Amino acid sequence: MNPLERRASASLSAIFALRMLGLFLVLPVFALEARQYPGGDDPALLGLALGIYGLTQAFLQLPFGMASDHFGRKRVIVVGLFIFALGSFWAAAANDLTHLLVGRSLQGAGAVSAAVTALLADLTRDEVRTKAMALVGTSIGLMFAFSLVVAPVLVGYVGLSGLFGLTGVLALLGVLVVVWGAPPAPPQIKVPARGGLKAVLRHAGLMRLNFGVFVLHAVQLAMWVAVPALLVQAGLAKSDHWQVYLAAVLGSFVLIGVVFAMERRGHLKKAFLGAIALIALVQIGLLVQSSGTTSLGAMAALLFLFFCGFNALEATQPSLASRMAPIQVRGTALGVYNTLQSLGFFVGGWGGGWLVKNWGSPALFACCAVAMLAWLLLALPMHPTARAEPVLDTA
Repeated sequence: MNPLERRASASLSAIFALRMLGLFLVLPVFALEARQYPGGDDPALLGLALGIYGLTQAFLQLPFGMASDHFGRKRVIVVGLFIFALGSFWAAAANDLTHLLVGRSLQGAGAVSAAVTALLADLTRDEVRTKAMALVGTSIGLMFAFSLVVAPVLVGYVGLSGLFGLTGVLALLGVLVVVWGAPPAPPQIKVPARGGLKAVLRHAGLMRLNFGVFVLHAVQLAMWVAVPALLVQAGLAKSDHWQVYLAAVLGSFVLIGVVFAMERRGHLKKAFLGAIALIALVQIGLLVQSSGTTSLGAMAALLFLFFCGFNALEATQPSLASRMAPIQVRGTALGVYNTLQSLGFFVGGWGGGWLVKNWGSPALFACCAVAMLAWLLLALPMHPTARAEPVLDTA
């Protein structure tokens, strides 16, 4: 990477890290702590409150991505972070699950992922973009690991409302990084031509990636409706869950280098498909664990394998989407991509809660396994280097 690419990767990774740390601080404790709120005894409503963030993001990722093509990446990112902070402070002040749900909705309305990813793609060359995206993914993974360690401790002192307040502060710190740390987009990025959204929706490779990111994040969020309870069944106190999570996340980073090595040798597709297959096998393993006696060792191994596959996909998917998209509608293409990602969060949270409530954890993991296998079949014809045709202005 050249100096500009290093600065862009570091600053935009920091923006993602600050924002995602706030979200991840809540994730491992939400399903347990939110039960203390009025209305918190309903697993389906809990799942909805957890996943509603993704629904509002889904509605706004594409408008934010398109706006970043027109008005500039950094302006859109700043606006989104302020909205996210507002939702965090609202959730911190909530005194029942309904108001908590409203706060989570407002958090999701700060849908800046597409704009941040598009800015990173603008500032990096194709040959180093997977590495740049991996740095973002690594920063997110580190924040996840850190949150798993500190969230159970912090929630004992400040409660769930305090965690949401901290989330708002982190979002405001992200604004400072955008203003003073992130480089501006290159001047050659112009107002996009007409027909950009149509070109994105007609591109088979992009739509395969969009389906995949939906499935991946639906499975990721659905898992956390049931995994904490399985760890408790395995004999691990909830205050000690971080030990398993931390070991799984940090251990999985070792294998990211394998993805880079396979990409350099022209085997990116094999790494991509292998990661999908690995997560499908993990869901089958969790199905077995939830159907019988739960083993702590088996759960730890399955979580380690899950994060190996998840980190590999988090590094490669946005890089592939940015390569395939025409440059003048890159924000639009990544807006569609992040819309499907956000819908996955919503469906995973709400659908996972509904499945556990009505059919139990085995049904949840069975559905996750089927979804991953369907994605694997759909991804088989993928061409990682296929770029969409340039969009022409017909005005």
